[in-house]
Amino acid sequence: MGSEIEQGSIYKQLQGRHVLSLYDLTPAELVYLVDAADDMKTQHKAGKANRPLEGKTLGMLFEKPSTRTRLSFEIGIFQLGGMGMFLNTNDLHLGRGESVADTANVLSGYLNGIMLRTYDHEMIESFATHAHIPVINGLSDRHHPCQVLADLQTIREVKSGWNGVKLAYIGDGNNMAYSLLAGAAMTGMTISMASPEGYKPDSDAIQQASAVADKTGGHVEMTSDPQHAVKQADVIYTDVWKSMGQEKSNDREHAFAGYQVNRELINAARNDASFMHCLPANRGKEVTDDVMDGSQSVIFQQAENRLHAQKALMTALMG
Repeated sequence: MGSEIEQGSIYKQLQGRHVLSLYDLTPAELVYLVDAADDMKTQHKAGKANRPLEGKTLGMLFEKPSTRTRLSFEIGIFQLGGMGMFLNTNDLHLGRGESVADTANVLSGYLNGIMLRTYDHEMIESFATHAHIPVINGLSDRHHPCQVLADLQTIREVKSGWNGVKLAYIGDGNNMAYSLLAGAAMTGMTISMASPEGYKPDSDAIQQASAVADKTGGHVEMTSDPQHAVKQADVIYTDVWKSMGQEKSNDREHAFAGYQVNRELINAARNDASFMHCLPANRGKEVTDDVMDGSQSVIFQQAENRLHAQKALMTALMG
């Protein structure tokens, strides 16, 4: 952790900013946020009140359903002294023809920050272009930075740091894959990603992560072989094969048949490898019950850390 002067400088840099992907942060800013999340968690466990956002309001705009994102932001802003307002796009004029630009300008006059959970990443980018308050990507089809911020906190907790850690991701090259590529590269970890042909992240995302990893001492590897990906892995991560909006896609069951995280795959990694999943999980599909509920699983620690990571992010941007 840096000096108080360095921490104060980074805090000032973050105020008023948008975070649409982890690449909107520098590696130093990312570390600052994880450090702040640790502090928030320690204070919360000790029962100490911390209300830096007293009197401030966060709008939470949802096109997709949510458990962890809604709870972590709504409870988080309350614990920070502010108020969260749930906004469903079906209840706004945005869902009935008002432009993104007009909606962003109007909400900027009422709120101190807004979190969007939506499908189209370009919609979030357009919203941020026209908003005059911090915009946080609570999930889009391209990125899920808030989840990976909590994931990085969790990995550092269970592995006592990021240096030398190998993260194996098994599954779809979806928004989680893109954000894990960014997070691993920015923190200097090795990430080995196993996805079927046709379901890997695009080459631009891989090149971007690799360029960052070259500067941080990390490494990015792509493979189609889950057994290869988990070799010497410290963390094994997976996600659903069908993201929201893809539920009717029947070809995915066949494509991902060999990509289940089960006891055999866990046993091919390091003996103390941790299992992670962003949740919700389709038990018996991408992961078996014995792995989900096993001693190496840290999925609920992950979920809990969403609260503290989101509190750190809101405080930095809206403080």
